[in-house]
Amino acid sequence: MRKTDKQNIPSHIAIIMDGNRRWARGKGLPDMKGHEKGAETLDKVVEAAEKFGVKTITVYALSTENIKERAKREILGLFQIFRKGYHSRLKKMMQRGVSVTVLGEMHGLPGTIKKLIDQVRKTYIKSESIKLNIALNYGGKKEIVAAFKNLLENGIDVNKINEELVAKHLYTKGQPDPDLVIRTGGRSRLSNFLLWQTAYSEFYFTTTLWPDFDAKKLKKAILWYQDQKRNFGK
Repeated sequence: MRKTDKQNIPSHIAIIMDGNRRWARGKGLPDMKGHEKGAETLDKVVEAAEKFGVKTITVYALSTENIKERAKREILGLFQIFRKGYHSRLKKMMQRGVSVTVLGEMHGLPGTIKKLIDQVRKTYIKSESIKLNIALNYGGKKEIVAAFKNLLENGIDVNKINEELVAKHLYTKGQPDPDLVIRTGGRSRLSNFLLWQTAYSEFYFTTTLWPDFDAKKLKKAILWYQDQKRNFGK
């Protein structure tokens, strides 16, 4: 495999981490084992992305639809993984310079999760090496609706509303849009993820299940990205 072009590394990579349950079931394991393995994979992929020179990683951890449609037991298990992950992984990641932000609706999340998110937000990162956005209880359509509601509540003149102003009211305000979107697990859809921000992103779909995704597969996705010609409609 050839080397990556250091002058053409995607600054922002968004990842739809799909395939945890299928990975577990394929091995005759409980679904939660797949989610636990997926959490381990995230740590390794963020570290690899940092070494490649990626500046921002946004991962789709839990959608608003997941919370509504999946079994309560599974959702509670995912929150438990988040709690454990905060103490065993996120703290260490932040200590090494990973700046963590949680995107999504806080309403409806358990109080313990809200407290952890608050602790994450208050953590000072002295020297940021990479930014990690975790989309939790997130829905792209709801994000856009919330942005317009905020604009209206602030009495913004409708004639002054433009793309730049809307972007400033999204969860990702102040951040560049993703250059590359990776979806694991063989599906080829966005699933309500970063609908506004991915208007001109490159999309890379792989059949690899998320727990099996690693630094080599991330490199393969980056090399694919570097082969694309981005013209932004020109």
